[in-house]
Amino acid sequence: MRSSIERASSDARQYDLELAHIAATRQTVAQFIGAQLDEISFTGPTSSGLSAIANGLDWTDGDEVICHLDDYPANVYPWLALERLGVKAIHLEAARIGEITPEIVERALSERTKLVALASANFCGGYRIDLEAIGTLCAERGVLFSVDAIQTLGAFSIALDQIDFLSAGAQKWMLGPSGAGILYVKRTRRDLLRPVTIGGWNVPSRNFIAQREIRYAPGGQKFEPGAYCHAAIAGLGAATELLLEAGPAQIGERILSLTQALKLEIAPAGFEFLSPDEEKSRSGILTFRHPKIPSDQFLKALVKNDVVVSLRFDRDDRSWLRVSPHFYNTFDEMARVAEVLRRGTSRCFL
Repeated sequence: MRSSIERASSDARQYDLELAHIAATRQTVAQFIGAQLDEISFTGPTSSGLSAIANGLDWTDGDEVICHLDDYPANVYPWLALERLGVKAIHLEAARIGEITPEIVERALSERTKLVALASANFCGGYRIDLEAIGTLCAERGVLFSVDAIQTLGAFSIALDQIDFLSAGAQKWMLGPSGAGILYVKRTRRDLLRPVTIGGWNVPSRNFIAQREIRYAPGGQKFEPGAYCHAAIAGLGAATELLLEAGPAQIGERILSLTQALKLEIAPAGFEFLSPDEEKSRSGILTFRHPKIPSDQFLKALVKNDVVVSLRFDRDDRSWLRVSPHFYNTFDEMARVAEVLRRGTSRCFL
């Protein structure tokens, strides 16, 4: 990223070099997620990709889109906004936040369902949905399937076979910079999606002379309207190379081991967990609270001990602590977190 910024600061004529780096990053990202090269676009944050999907499809008055109101707002508002076109948003109800099963989705499907839009894992509770089963269900019904993958991409492999669209920012599990992100559009679905933003890059013009007819660029460039944020994409490329070197399968196993170790350490202290127990539904997120002690007190103690966690709230305004270790974290660090939390249950805050 620093090299890209220095080039831009000293010699703007090296644009071809930046394009070469972007092409290499596209190849690396495609390899990492198991996509074809022409199925990858660089669109910025997750919300940019999801909005490109929501606003790029042709909708008919009466169409239905299925979503979950307790997903992160970036994967809710683009679908609610379609109500202006006469589209009805069907909200899935789950026993616990984010626990969306194929059975719940199947019950919500109707003849008017055009698209199912879900997160690969819930940002609050961490429940990881069965993408393959839900995607297969959608395919059998002729329904499109869109996935907000920011809470798993980089931590767990994602089978793209039954996914039509996917969007994910790079700043979380991919370890990339904020502002870089991926939009995946299955090759067979590319013609269904109209670019929301049109510019001089996704509509090629020889010698920069505009033509009367709009013909979109091939591949992922179709959804990239103009100048790139070179430094952010450079960071995405470097981060993806690091993840490939570590090994996607090993990363997921490591993360699940870390969160399970922490859970086993703190469960005897009376904590209750929002995150699921079944391994197939677990993600890198472990969310918990103590029924007798406010979560913000634990948060203060953790901060004083140089531990970074997140405070999250449910619709009943209950506060939860969310711990999200990555593969580079250690079991000693999990033990350290557990020790601070256990001390907190005896109100010995440091």
